[in-house]
Amino acid sequence: MIRAVHLISSLGTGGTEMMLLKLMAAMRGGEVENSVVSMTTLGELGPRIRELGVDVETLGMRQGRADPRGVLRLRRILRARRPQVLQTWLYHADLLGLLAARVSGRPRVVWNIRCSQTDARYHTGMSGLVVKALARLSPRPAAVVANSRAGVDLHARMGYRPRRWEVIPNGFDLDLFHADADARAAVRAELGIVGDAPVIGLVARLDPLKDHATFLAAARILAAGRTHAHFVLAGAGVAPGIPPFDQARADLGGRLHLLGPRADIPRLTAAFDIAVCSSTGEGFPNILGEAMACAVPVVTTDVGDAASVV
Repeated sequence: MIRAVHLISSLGTGGTEMMLLKLMAAMRGGEVENSVVSMTTLGELGPRIRELGVDVETLGMRQGRADPRGVLRLRRILRARRPQVLQTWLYHADLLGLLAARVSGRPRVVWNIRCSQTDARYHTGMSGLVVKALARLSPRPAAVVANSRAGVDLHARMGYRPRRWEVIPNGFDLDLFHADADARAAVRAELGIVGDAPVIGLVARLDPLKDHATFLAAARILAAGRTHAHFVLAGAGVAPGIPPFDQARADLGGRLHLLGPRADIPRLTAAFDIAVCSSTGEGFPNILGEAMACAVPVVTTDVGDAASVV
């Protein structure tokens, strides 16, 4: 039995965190004994991973704050679990995992890259320093995994020179994501959408790289010509009272539905007539595979590997 520890920055409901949850579910009963460590708190997904029978521990670090105690806590966990592999997810976990592994018996470290474009926050301040350090340290891990070829190309330009690159595209659970006429009817009834009004959806947390502003600009243009179209947004931070959405609600009225984080993304996605990815930075956008698994056509920016995925 191979023992693997997965270190991740947080366990919120983002695409990376959801992919970790899916991976833990799919690997149950296999040849790898997994455990998960969150640098911060349990978040929304920690309890769900525990329900799978996977041990989840937290380091209690504050997001965006350097804390040497995190290295010591992680070292204690690694010495107790003695994993052969430490799989790290996202930049801050990559750096912390490499440091902790060097002082805890050196399990093999594998970094995990999930994006193909970075915004300004990754070039300045603490995050900028972390990324620059990772580029210098990139020959140290046993391998660097990316979920897209675009992600490899970006990080090579940023100075990454790992011993070994691996590209593993995102996977999708077709038992969860599939065409579902009942779900489509139920979601439309829940939102008060009647008749044949097309439903155009975007599932993404509020983040500059997700570029909700472009989606909303397109919605205004489309609504001017097709006044019965409805626009559904779901994800953490997507709520009334947030500046990007206030003016859009005034412009689009009852046709804009702000749902916030949802636990029923497969059901929601199956209710769309068109699924949209408006991101400026992605490696392999989950929404594309999820929507197409539900037989829903997609419209996407030419970001990451999106063109080849479609």
